[in-house]
Amino acid sequence: MQDQSTVTEISPRELYARLLSAQPLFILDVRNEDEFKRMPIEGHATLRTLNLPYYDFIEDEEAALARMPNDVEEVIVICAKGGSSQYVAEILNNRGYRAVSVTDGTIGWGNYYDVRDVVSATWGRIVQIARPARGDLSFAIISDGQAALIDPLRHTNVYRELIESAGAKLTIILDTHVHADHISGGPALAKETGAPYYIHPYDAIHPIDMLPAVIAYEPLRDGQVFQIGQVRITTIWYPGHTLGQVNFLAETPDGGRYLFTGDGIFLRSFGRPDLGGKGEAWTPILYRSMFEWLPRHLTDDTMILPAHFSTLEEDAGNGIFAAPYKQVSGAE
Repeated sequence: MQDQSTVTEISPRELYARLLSAQPLFILDVRNEDEFKRMPIEGHATLRTLNLPYYDFIEDEEAALARMPNDVEEVIVICAKGGSSQYVAEILNNRGYRAVSVTDGTIGWGNYYDVRDVVSATWGRIVQIARPARGDLSFAIISDGQAALIDPLRHTNVYRELIESAGAKLTIILDTHVHADHISGGPALAKETGAPYYIHPYDAIHPIDMLPAVIAYEPLRDGQVFQIGQVRITTIWYPGHTLGQVNFLAETPDGGRYLFTGDGIFLRSFGRPDLGGKGEAWTPILYRSMFEWLPRHLTDDTMILPAHFSTLEEDAGNGIFAAPYKQVSGAE
């Protein structure tokens, strides 16, 4: 293997910044085809990606190079852990390309969390904590030394560090529903901090075998109110994606209204009603939640903050995945 000391590396943070910028990018993914298909790096329409496994460069370097485009200014090379991408980037640099390697590969990218303020005001902050490799979004509300977490993801350190740096104490942990596509950090955070963990009791019962939850939780109910400093949080039951799906409406002293929708409403779609195996039964329930029960709680300017994004095209231009209800509902 060639000397890798001359290969420039970029961190997952820098990779995400480049993806958000919507500038033309070229990523050479040197993992095997199955790994590439399972977890591709996605971005704006300006992103071009080529999957060319690193062992192709080992077996026939010239043939592999012949498949490379010659119209790119920079090649961002990524592998599973970082070593193979350094090897390929070195070859490309020696052949006239300008290539960089992503530190720790897709493992580092997959575990990267992006933390940025949705709003920062005299009353406090609403913070978005995103895991961009999976399109997962979670949130913290911090006000007057208190903090609430909404839909926290599995790696809990990022939340504890955020709250500690804000000089706050974790008061409540709220899940909009029991997530089928990722592990919630809520139960672990409750054990670590002693803060109560809340879910709706309908989601504490398995939708297929009807077995009760084996984790400790506090039950949520429709209309339940929490006070975090100067922020009022109201629970709005929203069955359909799951029977226990809820939204949380945060109202701030300056008149701001922020709806945390989990998988109930996304910025360009909505949560499927069939994942519990009861699509026919839950579809009309979801329809009523979406068009009859929820709108009475909202204004056109209520900001929608979902638990997932499907593409970086949904970014508001500043790394925040939020939009007013009138835009999400199509009324705008």
